[in-house]
Amino acid sequence: MRKFILGTDWWTDCDDAVAIRLIARAHQLGEIELLGVAINACMEYSAASLKAFLSSEGVDVPLGIDLAATDFGGCPPYQKRLAEKCRLMPENSQLENAVDLYIRLLSEISEKAELIEIGYPQVLAELAEREPELIKNKVARVWMMAGKWDSPTGKENNFARNDRSRKAARRFCNTCPVPIVFLGWEIGAGVLTGANLSKNDPLYWVLDDFGAKQGRDSWDPMLAELAIIGDFEKAGYTPIYGTAFVDETTGENTFVKQKNGLHCYVKKTLPDIEYQNRINRKIASR
Repeated sequence: MRKFILGTDWWTDCDDAVAIRLIARAHQLGEIELLGVAINACMEYSAASLKAFLSSEGVDVPLGIDLAATDFGGCPPYQKRLAEKCRLMPENSQLENAVDLYIRLLSEISEKAELIEIGYPQVLAELAEREPELIKNKVARVWMMAGKWDSPTGKENNFARNDRSRKAARRFCNTCPVPIVFLGWEIGAGVLTGANLSKNDPLYWVLDDFGAKQGRDSWDPMLAELAIIGDFEKAGYTPIYGTAFVDETTGENTFVKQKNGLHCYVKKTLPDIEYQNRINRKIASR
């Protein structure tokens, strides 16, 4: 069974929660094994709200956090609402350091895992710099929602949010020793998912608090679903191979196409409604 570790900013937006439901359900169905989740944007209720949401999904896995990641801004209303549903209300400081969580989980397995990243890149950048051999030996590939790849130069939040994310994005693209699959902003924009939920569903609460009860753009869910399926053609994508670069000053991304490049970004091969309907079926309230 394919094993995954998830990184999420669990920030002001709500598409992370839709993506986590997809991953949680794949985990429950035995399609994948989720080893743990690392939070790479830190707010007051980060630990408690994520713990509560995962518990509502029937998933209990180790959590890690970057406690220094308080500089991304925002105060998401859904986090407090979710946190209040968590009986134990863990503090952020009670979680394992995010980089240490990756190192521990990867060290404990005998086969290779895959990393899903739907947040900011500073944790993975530090991991790649601290433990390049561990990544080379224990990570098959990284699936990453980041960048904008439909023009020669693009700019997107996960890379370009602030000085730390810009520098981390450049470092990670330059130093990661295993393949990285990028799903860019242009892929998920306009593909709205999450409008088919019941009002007593915690995922509905998240979308409602965000102001997106009629659905939200599917950047993170489309990346998560692609990673879970693990096959470009079957998932409805064409990979474009080469090498990705990020400007550490502006956060702009560029791409040099190369047949045997270690990186790739994806293009859609299906109409948007196909991805939308597929994800909505998988996240429907039970």
